[in-house]
Amino acid sequence: MMKPDSDLFAAMSLINLEGDLLDQGEFNAWLELWQRDGLYVVPIDPQETDFKNTLNYACDDHEMRARRVKRLYSGESISTTPRARTLRTLSRFRLLESQDDVIVVRGAQSLWEHRKGHSRHYAADITWQLQRQGDQLLIKQKVIRLINSDDVLHSIGYIL
Repeated sequence: MMKPDSDLFAAMSLINLEGDLLDQGEFNAWLELWQRDGLYVVPIDPQETDFKNTLNYACDDHEMRARRVKRLYSGESISTTPRARTLRTLSRFRLLESQDDVIVVRGAQSLWEHRKGHSRHYAADITWQLQRQGDQLLIKQKVIRLINSDDVLHSIGYIL
């Protein structure tokens, strides 16, 4: 069993890799960071915990994540053409849980998106539930709680 400090460091390494892959547009590599039964969630209600039975901006299983990536690569959606340039700043990592095969980390993300001469900023609290599979960590669940999630949001067709 790992110690909490090494668990947090391993989790932060995966989380930073995820952010870099998304900012660089390496979406297929991003898909490989996920457990097949993992869940990517962007809830509207910042207090919500029952994601499968409420309305969310996103509540993506494996198939929906793959479809989202396909849309981002294909340009089929007006919200992805041209593809937004993004820059994520990740910070304030806190280890919430460290069990035999599960690590839960909460952190902050500031995301800048630029497309067609316009920039937008999104800030969020994010909780990652990571699961050990052999000697690697995979994302089991990622919940992005935007600080303005109950406002009208524009063009969040990309991956937060």
